[in-house]
Amino acid sequence: MAEDIKVFLDKYVKKYNKPSFIETDPISIPHLFTDKKNREIAGFLVASIAWGQRKTILNNGQKLMAWMDYAPYDFLMNHTDKDLKPFSSFVHRTFNGDDALYFISALRKIYTDYPDMEAVFSEGMPNGNMFDAIVHFRNIFFAEDHLRRTQKHVSNPDSGSAAKRLNMFLRWMIREDKAGVDFGCWTSISPEVLLCPLDVHSGRTARKLGLLTRTQDDRRAVEELTGSLRLLHPKDPVQYDFALYGLGVFEKF
Repeated sequence: MAEDIKVFLDKYVKKYNKPSFIETDPISIPHLFTDKKNREIAGFLVASIAWGQRKTILNNGQKLMAWMDYAPYDFLMNHTDKDLKPFSSFVHRTFNGDDALYFISALRKIYTDYPDMEAVFSEGMPNGNMFDAIVHFRNIFFAEDHLRRTQKHVSNPDSGSAAKRLNMFLRWMIREDKAGVDFGCWTSISPEVLLCPLDVHSGRTARKLGLLTRTQDDRRAVEELTGSLRLLHPKDPVQYDFALYGLGVFEKF
């Protein structure tokens, strides 16, 4: 049975894990860049607003990059107060200008204290647990004074969150992808420890296939689903994110 599911899912990984997937996906925003720091900054920002209509996500991601003069790292480290003015009026659903300004400030502090974002996540997972790494990153990110409302835009697995958008961002950065969709530019963390991004579409598909029994889309569901996927492919379990999401959204499985 497991082998049948693997064959079935492998077919859809091949269908969706290819460059044509990029154009209409939020990953198209970090694909604007070749430098690692620019990619991780752009990726983190667009992943943070990746809910709602895809067109709106992409438009707002492009807007953020344009305000950063399509040089995110240089902007973070060298911007002036005047340069920040457009961000104060940014709105994407519940993510507003105050949130955008704090994100810029927090990211600048991270790049002042660490060589890059990879170093923060790598530091936070001595036992190889990606949820621990996310919690560590979140603690570092919110170390400065901030509005409490901004905390909801960086998920907290310790509160049971599935951290879908962060796990998606981590897939982009860590997964070694010969097809050219994910970047694999973070080499200190193995793709084996990645957690599958879980949303209503991938969760519904996973349950229909018997890969997930938990009814809530939370941290425990992510752990259960990723465990099932590791049985199918221990070295690259989250490649099946392409299949689960594609089946749910595009194939109406």
